[in-house]
Amino acid sequence: MTNVAEGKAVNADVRRRSQTWDRLKFLTLIVFVFGFMLLTRINPPFVTATDAIADMWQSNVGRFLMIVFPLEVLRQAHYLLSERSAGYHRLWHEGVFGGFERQAQKRFKPWTRFRLGRYIRIAIYLLVLGTILDYFVADVSNPVEAIINLPRIAARNLQQYFIFLMYPVLLISQFGLLFWFLSRGGVDTVMPEEITTRYADVWGQDHVLDLVSENVGFLEKPDEIEEKGGYIPGGMLLWGPPGTGKTLMAEATAGEVGVPFVFVDPGAFINMFMGVGILKVKGLFRKLRKLSLRHGGVVVFFDEADSLGSRGSLAQGGPPGQPADPGMSNLVCNGDLYLSSQALTMIDHSLDRAAGQEEPDRGGWINRVIMGMGGGGGGGGMGTLQALLTEISGLTKPRGISNKVRKALGMKPKPAPKYRIFIMMATNMPNVLDPALLRPGRIDRIYKVGYPTKDGRLTTFKGYLKKIEHDLTEKQIDDLALKTPYYSGAKIKDVVNEALILALRDDREVVTWEDIWKAKTLKEMGPAEGFEYVEREEFAVAIHEAGHAVAAHLLRAYADIDIATIERRGETGGFVSSIALEDRFTQWKSELELDVKVSLASLATERMFFGGDNSMGVGGDLRNATTVVSRMVGVYAMGENIASMAGLPQHALDQPPDPTERISSTLRGQIERRLQRLYDEVYQLLEEHKTSVYAVARLLQEKKTISGGEVAAIIGTESGSITTENPIGFAASNADSHARALGLAQSDAGETRMGNGQVDATTADSETDETGGGVEDH
Repeated sequence: MTNVAEGKAVNADVRRRSQTWDRLKFLTLIVFVFGFMLLTRINPPFVTATDAIADMWQSNVGRFLMIVFPLEVLRQAHYLLSERSAGYHRLWHEGVFGGFERQAQKRFKPWTRFRLGRYIRIAIYLLVLGTILDYFVADVSNPVEAIINLPRIAARNLQQYFIFLMYPVLLISQFGLLFWFLSRGGVDTVMPEEITTRYADVWGQDHVLDLVSENVGFLEKPDEIEEKGGYIPGGMLLWGPPGTGKTLMAEATAGEVGVPFVFVDPGAFINMFMGVGILKVKGLFRKLRKLSLRHGGVVVFFDEADSLGSRGSLAQGGPPGQPADPGMSNLVCNGDLYLSSQALTMIDHSLDRAAGQEEPDRGGWINRVIMGMGGGGGGGGMGTLQALLTEISGLTKPRGISNKVRKALGMKPKPAPKYRIFIMMATNMPNVLDPALLRPGRIDRIYKVGYPTKDGRLTTFKGYLKKIEHDLTEKQIDDLALKTPYYSGAKIKDVVNEALILALRDDREVVTWEDIWKAKTLKEMGPAEGFEYVEREEFAVAIHEAGHAVAAHLLRAYADIDIATIERRGETGGFVSSIALEDRFTQWKSELELDVKVSLASLATERMFFGGDNSMGVGGDLRNATTVVSRMVGVYAMGENIASMAGLPQHALDQPPDPTERISSTLRGQIERRLQRLYDEVYQLLEEHKTSVYAVARLLQEKKTISGGEVAAIIGTESGSITTENPIGFAASNADSHARALGLAQSDAGETRMGNGQVDATTADSETDETGGGVEDH
């Protein structure tokens, strides 16, 4: 191979050539010290040079220098031959010294070699100290005697030493003790025998546990991958919403593999003084290396990694999703809980835009690649993150004083032991983590720990219900799991515990379904205030919520009503809460239109029962309906146009003659026509079920809070009975319906039918009706 910098050929079979100064530096030092000592002894004509040399041979230091000099000459000659002869170099490097190293690794464990090396270094340091004392102290005859008499020698001159060193020692010790004290704490070590958590204790996250357990297998049997040229993954990031079991999963990992578990407190590296965080990082990894050698591996867990793993905190402002106008909340009911999760996402997006917040990058964390990293500022403290990155990347570098001495002597440093340190991090804010921390080699695995699925929630509920006495049936538990979407493990545990508290409050030891239902409502909606409406306003609020409830029950087969209430909670006058029956990630045009109809049902019922009049409480419902329809028309190609306003380039909007106003006018027209058509349809539906609306409203006045089952009992039909009788969009779910949706099924008359089982012409008629006509008021 060729050295590009020097333009010289380098032979890998021989020792790298030393510089002239490296060959002569120790010989020069020995000659200088020996010459200085020799000149101090020569005193012609009484003491000649020969006498002085003989006298130096009698002293320990002189004898040492006279022995070391030829050994150093022999060492340099050995290096010179190794630089010129490949066979000679191979004999000593691979045969002699390599044989010693192989025997040591074979006979002694890494921890034993580490301790023996430390004892040998301490002995060498004591020997050097004894030699120095032997030269300067008259009443000792050899270095061993000097070491033995070290306490007596020190005590004899203790007063002088104390006076000389007192002031600088006190000055230095103040800072040293302060930084030592500040660098303590924040790191807890749990030994293998103390960890009782196992993967069986983590419920509802089986798909993530399968991925995490793969890494445990590498940590338990590292040779299986290392012998094949690979390496053990060094780090794993668990990210997801709070309470989903990330910390529990890390603890279970240490319990499964049987190695020490080191927990790093989130605030451990946030300090007042610059440099303390760096000291803590250095001390932490020094401890991890020792534990790794002693126990064959170690798991370190950084909880809330965003407090350390970012070069800056979030930008100014609060978390996304806050209302754009908080003052608006006292004018409207809580008119969005009846909507689907997709519709709520549209509304949240619009609120963020109205508040001047940029839409977050939600697509970057779907897979391994992370986009949109935040940054700029403090992170975990000046230099703390950089120190962490260096320590993670530097685990295989040669360390210790012995390697520094070997480098100084021109010898090759010993390779570092294999520190099997498995790093786990958890965060619910992955977008603020530094990309340098997440690169392969530092964090090799990134797994999302999301909300449990329905089956995961069922397992979690059963696990926590086993710990208490209850009379819930299997069907009730299954129904409970179905009606708690986006519940984390921590939230499920809290609901079960709250149900137990409610039972104990009534002097009962057995938890009932009523306790679970009340606990769920309490945790989701908060406690009722006991506010008393005036009679007319109570009836108006009941009619408002009854309209939502009846429309939601009749129209939507993909969601059930959880509860309907007119009890005041905070700024909320009442609400209807719905629960999706399936965990889905997309929604169809027909389903979004049903959501809009449910939003507009409050306006329809108020006008229906109060002679065309309506309250300000419909403001939030109209905002929701308008937002959903505007996104349908302007973004999702569910209107007259295909182009998406979200993707329209800015320069296209800036061209004259004012196309922005023309496009906005077109969209406003589509939005108003769509809203008016959906309003008319839901008004007609509710007018046909006016008796049911009134009955639900009266029951709300009587009980304040009712369940979805009570609403269904009053109406007397199954959920989504209207759309089931006349299928719309994605309502059909059998294989034949899917085939028809793809245009593959032919009717007997040869007509191609659409996914809803209707001839395509009906859709065309519907669009014609929608785009024509004006606005009609009721």
